[in-house]
Amino acid sequence: MKKFDGETLKNPLLFEESRPSLAILFMITAMFLISLVDSFCKVFTDELHAVQLVWGYFVGIFAALCLYFVFRRLGFRALAHTNRMGLHWFRSGCLVGSIMSLFVGLTYMPITDATAIGFMAPLFITILSIPLLNEKVGTHRWIAVVAGLIGVVIIIRPGGGIWHWSSIMPLIGAVFFAFYQITTRVITSNDRTQTILFHTGFGGVVWSSIIVLFFWNETRTEHWILFFGTGILGALAHLCMVSAFRRAQASLIAPFNYTKLIFVGILGFIMFEEVPTLNTLIGSALIVFAGLFVYYQESRTANPNNQTGE
Repeated sequence: MKKFDGETLKNPLLFEESRPSLAILFMITAMFLISLVDSFCKVFTDELHAVQLVWGYFVGIFAALCLYFVFRRLGFRALAHTNRMGLHWFRSGCLVGSIMSLFVGLTYMPITDATAIGFMAPLFITILSIPLLNEKVGTHRWIAVVAGLIGVVIIIRPGGGIWHWSSIMPLIGAVFFAFYQITTRVITSNDRTQTILFHTGFGGVVWSSIIVLFFWNETRTEHWILFFGTGILGALAHLCMVSAFRRAQASLIAPFNYTKLIFVGILGFIMFEEVPTLNTLIGSALIVFAGLFVYYQESRTANPNNQTGE
């Protein structure tokens, strides 16, 4: 199976001298920044619809990216040039769908539960890679997918008296994110990082602007501070992830995505007085184990000396 490496990161022009420790630090920093974005947005879910929060996030992140492009003296016409425009629009739409689904879940769910369910994305990539990338998936990976789904069921506890329809939204978001990542695999072989960043931000603004028309609520000054603040945090997080993957192999860096669970657990307790339940801890452990197992199998398959190819 091909390597699941997040964004941008197969581009040989971006790879620098291997510095694993610094790469891990960048990745952990990125997860902390994203955890802050999710937590700050959850604070305002009682005042603004999740769709509006996502729109504000993309407006903020695109504004931050534009400042970055201007600072780097990168021309917007050159940034926008691509031979895969349709894929860029599809990819940014999937990212918008993913974040919107997560934020809807955050409106009604503890942040740790929603985040844990969202980590099903790598397992959905395993499933989707069969028809979309013509990849072979062995028995061990199917076991990981089933284990992850069992973890989701344990967390959302259908029939347990606390079931809410929103519990399924982070799972839908994980499917959207899986499509987003698979599309990223395709376009990173053709477009440079700056072009991908541009279309991610611009496409996110366009897609969310179309949808937010139906969910708009009156905004105040603090809401706009939230929009641009989370946008800046998101832009910094993305740059940290790019910097991480420029300095180490994806098989080393990707598992540190799961540090987000630690950060949202701490932030959930501090900001919302949320204490993870036993179901959340057990279900999260299953999902994390399944995801790490998939990463492990991919790193083995990526090793040319390995011929087992699960």
